[in-house]
Amino acid sequence: MARWHQFVLALVFLTRLPLERLLPRHILSLAKSSWAFPLVGAIVGAIASLTFLLPGPSLLHAALALALAVWLTGALHEDGLADFADGAGGRDREDRLRIMRDSAIGSYGVIALILTSLIRVAAITALGPWHLIAAAACGRTAIILVLGGLLPARPDGLGHAAGTPGARNVGMVSVIALLFLLLAGDGAIFALIAGLLAMAVTIRQARVWLGGHTGDVLGAASVLTETAVLAAFALWI
Repeated sequence: MARWHQFVLALVFLTRLPLERLLPRHILSLAKSSWAFPLVGAIVGAIASLTFLLPGPSLLHAALALALAVWLTGALHEDGLADFADGAGGRDREDRLRIMRDSAIGSYGVIALILTSLIRVAAITALGPWHLIAAAACGRTAIILVLGGLLPARPDGLGHAAGTPGARNVGMVSVIALLFLLLAGDGAIFALIAGLLAMAVTIRQARVWLGGHTGDVLGAASVLTETAVLAAFALWI
């Protein structure tokens, strides 16, 4: 039963699905629920890929798939990417953290959202459902790997509150993501390398700019990793 509640908590945290009533009254640990993050990502990818069943051109299917995925997650990860990109304009660590907490979106954030959205839509036009599922699972896996690889940059906020996933959960999410990549078929290794590179770059920039992770860094890692995996699959085909 504990595993089920952890899975539901991950669903509630990462999506807009109204499942709060399925949670117990006592407080659950988000860190302990981290093993379910790639499974939630796979569910988001599977639901988004239902747009492939509609008639019409592949470009429209891809745009609708991305729109549905963003709606399902409440643009949680995209918001993080925009804030992290805006932080690049800060003079120092404190200034970047201040900018990232500002609710207004700047030019860097807008450009980051436009470019990643264009790349994802363009890639999806050439891909199938399993590619979307694998990429979404990898994006949520990146969140856990960043949590395990960096310390919080702030003594408060979402990144700090999420806690540390632990070696066991890091291993579990890595295996789950790899399985989804293999199920997607040809190009899985290429996509894996691309996803790891995107995540590594995000970790490096977070360490250089902020000295650790924040909730925005986690969201950025998710979007950038997912984008890299989709692009790699599309280029391989």
